[in-house]
Amino acid sequence: MDEISSLAKSLMVLDDKLASCMKCGFCQAFCPVFDTTGKEGDVTRGKIALVENLAHLIIQDPEAVNEKLSRCLLCGGCQFSCPSGVPTLEIFMEARAIVTAYLGLSPVKKAIFRKLLPNPRVVDTLLRAGSPFQKLLLKDEQNPQKTACAPLLKSLFGDRHMPLLSDKPLRSKVGKVDRPAGKSGLRVAFFPGCMGDKIYTGVSEACLKVFEHHGVGVFLSDNFACCGIPALVSGDREGVEKMIEHNLGILSRTHFDYIVTPCSSCTMTIKEYWPEMSRNLPASVQETAKKFGAKAIDINAFLVDVLGVHPEGPAKGGLKVTYHESCHLKKSLGVSKQPRELINMNKNCELVEMVEPDRCCGCGGSFTLTHYDISQRIGQKKRDSIVATGADVVATGCPACMMQLSDMLARNGDRARVRHTIELYADTL
Repeated sequence: MDEISSLAKSLMVLDDKLASCMKCGFCQAFCPVFDTTGKEGDVTRGKIALVENLAHLIIQDPEAVNEKLSRCLLCGGCQFSCPSGVPTLEIFMEARAIVTAYLGLSPVKKAIFRKLLPNPRVVDTLLRAGSPFQKLLLKDEQNPQKTACAPLLKSLFGDRHMPLLSDKPLRSKVGKVDRPAGKSGLRVAFFPGCMGDKIYTGVSEACLKVFEHHGVGVFLSDNFACCGIPALVSGDREGVEKMIEHNLGILSRTHFDYIVTPCSSCTMTIKEYWPEMSRNLPASVQETAKKFGAKAIDINAFLVDVLGVHPEGPAKGGLKVTYHESCHLKKSLGVSKQPRELINMNKNCELVEMVEPDRCCGCGGSFTLTHYDISQRIGQKKRDSIVATGADVVATGCPACMMQLSDMLARNGDRARVRHTIELYADTL
């Protein structure tokens, strides 16, 4: 009875958010999935119609409902462009949580979201044990993207071109950092994110280099857990809550002015979803999540808007750089000009804009795992836009986008390298 009551309450909350959708179809022009498949069920308007009948359909065929809801990148393009301001991201995440609660979480996801990701020490131990074997399972391709294929695991990964795990995670390379504010008078809590800790450690090291250069004090824990977005998009509230509580416990023990991340998905999750997903936790936790959420800021925005890093003008160097807008960075956080400012700080670069720089690359986190065929087709369009610029480098502000772009470029044998904007700026210091 309690479960039915909880389900009814969740559906009522959804009803209030659905009321503003006029079914105008304007979202069709901004949905990369619909643009690829042409199916009405894949566009926002179609999914909202599905959610409106969720109470009936979830009982009739919950697996089908789950599949249709999963065919969304959660890129936010529809919400960003909606003339009625419909909170589509909130609606779809809420709907996924309802369906997950009804169906139950798979044992594998339950183990990952509730046991592994909230316990970074356990994750580190497993990765440390498995890291030596990646060279046996992965075929290093020796390409500009530094990716590898897994022919022995083709049934699991297909023909993806994947980045290798770093030889050492960031927390093993630099350990815990607890440095006071310098000439800037500011101190930040640096949250590298999972990919910044385990794969793109060079991005995180570039951030630390930049902080030191500008006299910014840094707190970096060697025990941060995942921000929670993988569990969030899978509808696992319990897993998200565990990760939030773990990270808040660490952050509550120190002082800082901002939480800075090089991952737009982490920034968005901390800023918007930690407060939202803490509503069932104790009042003190809710208040802390709200306070820290207000302090979350992307590394590009921190440097330009807070520290005042600005170029004298457009750089005209020999290296052609094009910029891909991360969906969460532009559409959720409103950060668009700042990454370009950092690129122009590098006098060895020349910024060349691609067509539709804010068009989604097709990653969408778990979307690329569950719907790789659609993800690949969306990614191929982005790759074509990159190559058409003749760029030597494609820069972006999101590690997940870096992974997707590397896959697409490597698949086509392209020479363009993928780098984070903070790396290009750090090169100048």
